[in-house]
Amino acid sequence: MLTTSGLRSGGEILIDALKIHGVDTVFCLPGESFLSAIDALAGADDTIRTIVTRHEGGAAHMAEAYGKLTGQPGICFVTRGPGASHATIGVHTASQDSTPMILFIGQVARGMLGREAWQEVDFRQMFSGMAKWVVEIDRTERIPELVSRAFHVATSGRPGPVVVSLPEDMLAERAVVADAGLYVRAAAHPGAAQLSRLVEMIDSAERPLVMVGGGGWNTRACSDLKSFIETFSLPVVAGFRRQDILDNRHSSYIGHAGLGPSPKLIQRIRSADLVIAIGGRLGETTTSGYTLFEVPRPAQRFVHVHADPNELGRIYQTDLSINAGMPEVAAALARLRPSEGYKPEAQTRRKAWIAAARDELVADQLPGSMPGSVDLGAVMLHLREALPDDAIISNGAGNYAIWVHKFHRYGGFGTQLAPTSGSMGYGLPAAIAAKLVHPDRTAICFAGDGCFLMSANELATAAQHGLGVIAIVVNNGIFGSIRMHQEKEYPGRVHATALENPDFALLARAFGGYGEQVLETGTFAAAFARAKAFADERSMPAVLELKIDPEAITPTATLTQLRQRAVASRDVTRSSH
Repeated sequence: MLTTSGLRSGGEILIDALKIHGVDTVFCLPGESFLSAIDALAGADDTIRTIVTRHEGGAAHMAEAYGKLTGQPGICFVTRGPGASHATIGVHTASQDSTPMILFIGQVARGMLGREAWQEVDFRQMFSGMAKWVVEIDRTERIPELVSRAFHVATSGRPGPVVVSLPEDMLAERAVVADAGLYVRAAAHPGAAQLSRLVEMIDSAERPLVMVGGGGWNTRACSDLKSFIETFSLPVVAGFRRQDILDNRHSSYIGHAGLGPSPKLIQRIRSADLVIAIGGRLGETTTSGYTLFEVPRPAQRFVHVHADPNELGRIYQTDLSINAGMPEVAAALARLRPSEGYKPEAQTRRKAWIAAARDELVADQLPGSMPGSVDLGAVMLHLREALPDDAIISNGAGNYAIWVHKFHRYGGFGTQLAPTSGSMGYGLPAAIAAKLVHPDRTAICFAGDGCFLMSANELATAAQHGLGVIAIVVNNGIFGSIRMHQEKEYPGRVHATALENPDFALLARAFGGYGEQVLETGTFAAAFARAKAFADERSMPAVLELKIDPEAITPTATLTQLRQRAVASRDVTRSSH
């Protein structure tokens, strides 16, 4: 039902619209370009909490993580020019991760547009290849209409980011306008003929395999997926950084395709005779640089399910394409049953194939030893047992994340926050958003030393809002992933990857949090217990700094080994010429 609330400023109309669309949290860094909206937020603090961050990149990443966890658009407000530029990182992450998000940007007054006024940017050009939709609201009366459309675009089809530009004089102007109603997400549904064909394909396959990924999932969709794979005895592989779609302890979960996957798992994917890809774009990292499946026609029979019809057939030709949202397709899959002619002995063989793959996963999740006095593999084994099943694990980008993805067992939907965009600095803001959405759950951020200092200022945000997040900083004194690639491509020629770091434990204490260095593997368990107790009891952030030997660059190879292999490979190449 449409309502009219009398004469209001544009800022009031905007914030009233956010209330109608169910917004309960706004992440922002204030700017004079949207003062009217800030004033309206002050009058709405009984329904919308305003989380002020220390950098627009942190605000945007918090909004993106909020969207991942809730399925509702994460809301971020920043100012024009520099503020919008800083927030771009969150928009890019939301785009590649298919996360609903709306970025509101204060803009110069309408009469100054096109003059390169102070901090003016044409946001349509700036975000045109990154956001699902970019709009500048030029009339106060159109705020309800265009904000409603922003919510519809952000959530419908393949979820993603929307950018809304707000000229400051438009926000200050007063008008009488009717409010819009609550947005309704639009999604495609699978057809009966497609589902029937899928059952036929599964029943006739000897080694079918499901690969899950992408955005748009929720708890119910994950539960429905679980019912489907149990009914048909199907193994499940998670795409890159989408390991929380199925509880990793489930007997059908056989691993993840991403960075550092098991060679045996890759072989099993390639030997499958039917691949059912649900939700993911099948991007570069999940497909090992587009080598996991043949392009354009995979060797296996191939089914691709995606919320965006433009993704179907984009890279891989399929035997069956299904355009559907994740909740819609998962609900339909949960109702399917094998055909009457399906032979039980075929399912028995399939279960044995899954059990063997599962055994390979369990064996692969036992880390070997690594150089140095702190063994990150042993740390992950301890956390695997010590953390509650619903703990939320976030991370940014860097080689340290390979240990997290390889050895942690994610407990189900909403337990992993990790950017498929590979954005450094994501982990801490994401953990803060997680603690705001789920204050009763443990939120752990993993970050490398380079990664952490890209957003360590948000410790102030965690402290200001009383959020007991725990950051585990893996400090090896280098940009690890770049150094790894350096040794592979230019062995021995090390440049621009060494880091001089502060005392991270002391830094945490400067923000009023808990800080402790871990110098030996045997001391980690007690240190973690102290950090967790502090975070839980005082609702303040805690940081554990793990001093890691830079030689421990991956779970399976040291820097020296990588360099030696690269040199040997070059010697062989030279001798062949």
